[in-house]
Amino acid sequence: MKHWDMEQIKWDRFDPSLIDPKIVPLIKAASVVERNSVDYTVYLNNVFEHDAELRQLFQQWEVEEVQHGEVLGRWAMMADPSWNYQKSFDRFKEFYKIDLDTNSSIRGSHAGEFIARAMVEVGTSSYYSALVDYVKEPVLKEICRKIAGDEFRHYKLFYDCMKQYLPQDNLSKWARAKIAIGRIVESQDDELASAFHITNEPEGMPYNHKRCIALYMVNAMPLYQRHHVARVVNMVFKTIGWMPSMKLQEILAKVMMYIIKFQHKSYAKQIAGLV
Repeated sequence: MKHWDMEQIKWDRFDPSLIDPKIVPLIKAASVVERNSVDYTVYLNNVFEHDAELRQLFQQWEVEEVQHGEVLGRWAMMADPSWNYQKSFDRFKEFYKIDLDTNSSIRGSHAGEFIARAMVEVGTSSYYSALVDYVKEPVLKEICRKIAGDEFRHYKLFYDCMKQYLPQDNLSKWARAKIAIGRIVESQDDELASAFHITNEPEGMPYNHKRCIALYMVNAMPLYQRHHVARVVNMVFKTIGWMPSMKLQEILAKVMMYIIKFQHKSYAKQIAGLV
């Protein structure tokens, strides 16, 4: 059962005067990425074919992720009536594909797969939490709050699954850290850039990863505040199995905020060079 339903959203509270135009392209891109979880369920079912209980959990996860895409897509069409969510998703499915012809984890182990999935949920839960604090449009704020709650639960799901497989896979904390950091770095890979391209750029415009990821990140990065980043640090270290002192976590959060601001300036310069 889903924890909430699309029709529970108070759509009649939609207020176009409170929309930040910089946010709309981000929501469009997020809508197709979220719905694309169907492919990831196929991949996870292949990897964990031996575990029927897990496959049921993946199916539940997929249902909730698809709903995220649909509710974000509905809001984006209200914000921009000229945009078509279903058409954009169909184009995205054709444009961006993951390798589904495999029955082994690309992370090298079952526990490693769950570490990577947990990192995705760290990213999404912090992202939608940052949107909740930033946006003023009441319907989008409600949507992001509900999605953030789901994503925190999904993090716990994959974290618990990781703990189940750790004894047999025997991953050291260092090995876990390498997988976690590697997956975080992948957050700027082709999936987000492709989603931005398909949902926001004119049909027929050639795809350029560098341009698209810069256009996405220059508007997404300023959403994050210190407390969002501090929670990310805590969740990442929890997954790795390291629990540094609160003082060290605060220092690391400051460092991450500095990196985010530095990268934001770099992306802004890239965009300025394209104009």
